[in-house]
Amino acid sequence: MRTKRLIPVVLATTLGLTLTACGGGSDNSDPAADSKITIGIVGSTPVQDALKQVAADNDITVEYVDFSDYSQPNPALKSGDIDMNWFQHIAYLADYNNNSGDTITPVGSTSIFPLGLYSKSVKSVEDFKQGDEIAVPNDSINLSRALNLLHQQGLVEFTKDTIAPTEQDIDTAKSKVTVRPVSAEQTVLSMDSVAASVVNNDFLDRANIDPKSALAQDDPTADSAKVYDNLFAATEANADNETLKKVASFYYDDKVQDAEKTETKGTAVPTKVDQQELKDLLARYSQDLKEQTK
Repeated sequence: MRTKRLIPVVLATTLGLTLTACGGGSDNSDPAADSKITIGIVGSTPVQDALKQVAADNDITVEYVDFSDYSQPNPALKSGDIDMNWFQHIAYLADYNNNSGDTITPVGSTSIFPLGLYSKSVKSVEDFKQGDEIAVPNDSINLSRALNLLHQQGLVEFTKDTIAPTEQDIDTAKSKVTVRPVSAEQTVLSMDSVAASVVNNDFLDRANIDPKSALAQDDPTADSAKVYDNLFAATEANADNETLKKVASFYYDDKVQDAEKTETKGTAVPTKVDQQELKDLLARYSQDLKEQTK
């Protein structure tokens, strides 16, 4: 997704666990040796297992709450059901904060993952037929990113120049394909009934899809991809807590990085961005989104 000014970018259980390390959100002191935190995720992977082990090696107990879809982990932070979450990128968080009025804040960065177009029947972008249907994630930010990818490949055209296209912005008369917005985790399951799907990287491994088989993907190393840097996030009151920041830093431990490389088949691009820069990117992108609605 491009911006006008930012050019460089089932709930399984509700755990009534408190953040013993964070002392109610305003205490940014170092944790006790037996500190425990809960992290909200969407789908469990070996990467999370590796981070949990590294945390345990550092006397911090990590427990995960596995949510069914992207709409749940941020409200769970606000309600206090979890202490931190690990599922979203800057662009998604900016859109969420704008729409909800919340102030969820980055704690630490992880990686940028390419967004790819995959098919079981079509062999190349040129092979799509007029009217073919493509499944895309239906959350607003990933939908825009997916539509921009399809636009870059000449598969859809828009009725106006926009940095955040929606399904309503598609010029159906001039587009080669149609789109079917579904929840992000359903894009893989939809592949048997559509010509292709735009699939978030974190669903590829569990579906045994080789990322190298993508018909097309965006460039995770481009400056414009910075807003797709994935995050650990917390409430504004807890975002500077030293325990949370320490756990977020474990993402760059060799054990976690090795697990990430295996799971993503080497496609993840670690970023290691300073927390203040993440906050600045979030603020600038949030403002860009607001200006688009004026």
